[in-house]
Amino acid sequence: MDLLNDRIGKIFPRYLLACMGSALIVSVYSLVDMIMVGQYEGPAGSSALAVVMPVFTIVNSLGLLFGIGGAVLMSVARGRGNAEESNVFFTVSLIGCAVLTAVVWTAMLVFTEPLLRLFGGNGDTLELAKKYAFYLALAVPSFMFGQYLSAVVRNDDNPSLATAAVLSGGAFNVFGDWFFVFFCDMGIAGAGLATALGQTIALAILISHFFTRRRKVAFARPAAFFRRTGAIVSAGFASFATDFSVGVLCVLFNNSVMAYFGEDALAVYGVLINVAFLVQALSYGVGQAAQPIFSVNYGAGNFRRIRKTIVAGALTALAVGTATLLVTELAPLPVVRLFMTTTPQVEEIAPPIIRAYSAAFFFLPFNVFALYYFQSVMRSALSWIMSFVRGILLSGVLLFVLPDVAGADAIWIVMPLTEGAVFVATAAIVLVLSRAKTSARAS
Repeated sequence: MDLLNDRIGKIFPRYLLACMGSALIVSVYSLVDMIMVGQYEGPAGSSALAVVMPVFTIVNSLGLLFGIGGAVLMSVARGRGNAEESNVFFTVSLIGCAVLTAVVWTAMLVFTEPLLRLFGGNGDTLELAKKYAFYLALAVPSFMFGQYLSAVVRNDDNPSLATAAVLSGGAFNVFGDWFFVFFCDMGIAGAGLATALGQTIALAILISHFFTRRRKVAFARPAAFFRRTGAIVSAGFASFATDFSVGVLCVLFNNSVMAYFGEDALAVYGVLINVAFLVQALSYGVGQAAQPIFSVNYGAGNFRRIRKTIVAGALTALAVGTATLLVTELAPLPVVRLFMTTTPQVEEIAPPIIRAYSAAFFFLPFNVFALYYFQSVMRSALSWIMSFVRGILLSGVLLFVLPDVAGADAIWIVMPLTEGAVFVATAAIVLVLSRAKTSARAS
């Protein structure tokens, strides 16, 4: 595919199919775990996975930091016709990811229980969470390098292999969950083992890219290492912040929900986290499909093609948000029953919680897509600001203020208010930037 000359209407759908397939399978890791564990352990299992979810999202976010940052700068350099610089960015980002992985892996192995307590675990919920997190901690390198290589391989003109990797890992995870959780009677520990093995299989497939003739990127001497590391972190920070802030927000929500409502409400929130994770993964798929097109054409100065890609990506993001909103608003109880063996108490409280919270799902996909756009056209500072406001600042303030002002139930409208406000701001910024670039090109 020629990202500089082929029709956007041709290349965007091809990248979208590959990236959406990858996104769906990535989300399978948590979705299938929640379903299997919820059916085996009941609401207690769902609560335990809500405690573990911040670990999963934070580890993935750190892999994205160097993966997306390195991939964006690789593509921009290639769009400018500088293959050597592209290779240097690849090498520097790989070294950075390796160093960060070593630090995170050590921390996870040593501090697993204190982290789970910090994330809202106690009593039986903590004990179940520890069983799952044991295997997650062992597989930290697979998760971080999996995120890193997925971005690199996709930007090295091999999106089909990135899709094959997550399909294979996800397929194993589905089978492994059933086999280890039910057949081997391992319960929640079996789900953790299946997830760890599935991600390791995906990583092995991604590594195979570097032994194929399709590979364009190569190792190079990491000149100006620290300067380029800073550029990579800057370019990838918004993607990192998006996932990292989800983890931080989960921690805040877990503790608030336990304080105000107890374990049954935390089990329902566990379902919402997984639905949100699915929507966010699909949103990543839209953003990742557009990112190579944005980056290469930005490097070449083709701003009209960037604007066409914005339109295609924005419409896709809004379609994802609308579909998710309809499902959760119209069928909240079937959604909960899919994820766990329910109790009368859970069925009573679930519908109003899900209907209130799920309004956020309409706005979320476009907000994530906009962050990919900002990164791809080298608006790193803007992407940082929007990520921080969306992920931590506004949502965190509302989470602490609203329950005191409007009562405990106001917790469930924190995310709709946050995503809605960010949607208005990002849509306006994207419109202004795209018109400015197009006008500058025309003149």
